[in-house]
Amino acid sequence: MIGTDASILVVEDESILAMLLEDFLGDLGYAQPFVASTVGQALKILETRPITFAILDINLGGEKSFPIADDLDARGIPYIFMSGYGAAGVPERLQNRYVLQKPYGAEDLKKALAQHVIA
Repeated sequence: MIGTDASILVVEDESILAMLLEDFLGDLGYAQPFVASTVGQALKILETRPITFAILDINLGGEKSFPIADDLDARGIPYIFMSGYGAAGVPERLQNRYVLQKPYGAEDLKKALAQHVIA
C-alpha cells in the first residue's frame, strides 16, 4: 500500500491547476510533489527521483503526456491521467488507465487515488 510519505510526480502545464493539485494532495496528507510542466521535465524527474506514483495531465500545451505514461509503465510506477476531455484521444495501449475528469475536487482526487493508485 502507498502511504502519505509517497514521492509523487505531478505533470500539469497550467501553473494554477498544478498549485491546486498540490494543495489537494497536501490536504490529503501527502508530501510536496515534484511538479513538471513538460514531457522533458517529467522524464528528467523520473531519471533522478524515486517516484511512487504520478498524476498526468494528458494535454501539455502542444504535447501529450503519453511518453511519460510509457516510461512509468516500463518502471512499474502507478499513475492516473487528468483531462477536461475525458478519455478521448488516449491511445489504445493506455485505455486501461483511469482518467480523472477536470474539473475535479479534493474528494474526487481522493477516490481516484484510492481506487486506481493506492489500492
